[in-house]
Amino acid sequence: MTRSLRIAVVGSGPAGMYAVGHLLETPGLRVEIDVYERLPTPWGLVRAGVAPDHPEKKQIIERLFHLYIDRPEVRFFGNVDVGTDVQPDELSSWYDAVIYATGASGDTRLGIPGEDLPGCWSAREFVAWYNGHPDQRHLPVDLSCERAVVVGNGNVALDLARILTAPIAELEKTDIADHALHALRQSKVREVVLLGRRAACHGAFHNPELEELGQLRDVQIGVDPDELPNDSSAVMDSADWVTRRKIQTLRVLSQRAAAHAGKRIVFRFLASPVALVGADKVDQLRVVRNRLERDAGGEFRVRPTEQQSLLEAGLVLRAIGYRGCPFPGLPFDDRGGVISNVRGRVTGAGAVPADSYVTGWIKRGPRGIIGSNKKCAAETVGCLLQDHAAGRLTPAGKNAEEVAAELLRRRPDLVDHNGWRAIDRVERLAGLVQGRPRVKMVDVSGMLACAAG
Repeated sequence: MTRSLRIAVVGSGPAGMYAVGHLLETPGLRVEIDVYERLPTPWGLVRAGVAPDHPEKKQIIERLFHLYIDRPEVRFFGNVDVGTDVQPDELSSWYDAVIYATGASGDTRLGIPGEDLPGCWSAREFVAWYNGHPDQRHLPVDLSCERAVVVGNGNVALDLARILTAPIAELEKTDIADHALHALRQSKVREVVLLGRRAACHGAFHNPELEELGQLRDVQIGVDPDELPNDSSAVMDSADWVTRRKIQTLRVLSQRAAAHAGKRIVFRFLASPVALVGADKVDQLRVVRNRLERDAGGEFRVRPTEQQSLLEAGLVLRAIGYRGCPFPGLPFDDRGGVISNVRGRVTGAGAVPADSYVTGWIKRGPRGIIGSNKKCAAETVGCLLQDHAAGRLTPAGKNAEEVAAELLRRRPDLVDHNGWRAIDRVERLAGLVQGRPRVKMVDVSGMLACAAG
């Protein structure tokens, strides 16, 4: 009988779990899959990235991933740091193939003076803070200011604005981290300004997320009517129906009257920060007004003007993109912020661990929604299976028992499937008491104690 194909998947977020799903669902394929995760808990950005006031998204995806990780062909090795506890070349010798789904753990920077002042954080850091990621639980977020500024206007930027202005009574029903809930209860923030470098018709947000702002109680949405193009304007000549719909939504939001508007979300288009100002923390932003110009090819380009202004703000959040980081032992494309690959096959200068593959943001860059990872993983798994069929994979050098024994020798506090289920059960029970989906553990030592117990 043909032996099982032994695969390691590094990273248990959406990219990794969709790869697991494709492997499990391949007809006629016998497979053993070990999922490695640096944290004691799985799910990546589903747990630490999806906004807490979107529980339905989490529940649907988590339900699917539970079906995968509960399969007898799959093992979970949490609290194991690949690159520290075990090296990529070791994994390559232990398994027939290794799929890296490590995501994008860095940030795109503004590259302006004052960016490193306290009070300026990346969206990745702030999202991880309010979602209870252990790495950011002690982020010194100060919400004592009246105005916060979000640089960027994509869906993540809208998430930040919504969390900062949402009624506390609504957030108390979610799985938002307790430390963030406490800080938001005390928050003095009354206005969130979204700065967009380009015009309204080029906004990076999607219309459903934009419409969701209209559901916020007692929050006024501010949009300068002069910044919204007419349907007959030159910039709208080639606009598709999606763009026209977003402009119409902005018009509707700007005309909406909140009954007791104690807070505001303000859109400012054609505006870019050029400096953050403050003595020992952020106090102001210097903002330049931009204009649109058509180039020789008819494309609209953003050009700064001479017009600048100061905007008071005590909190600045950079929502201009995540970025992949180099991974120990694997070739890295610094320009793209990805592990060097061709259609998911790791390739590049120098020694590349045999039979290595990538999927997700570390493969293609931080683009798309959670569901985009399914198609991405399908391509990677397809290439892996082609290589398997062609006999190009080096046979695994260890069996399942040998791998587990070696990992336990190196990490006695390894969290297996039962350990994760214990953490999950305790969090859900604590949530049940408070009428919430779960109360997240945010301290790794507490997670490990729970898993061991």
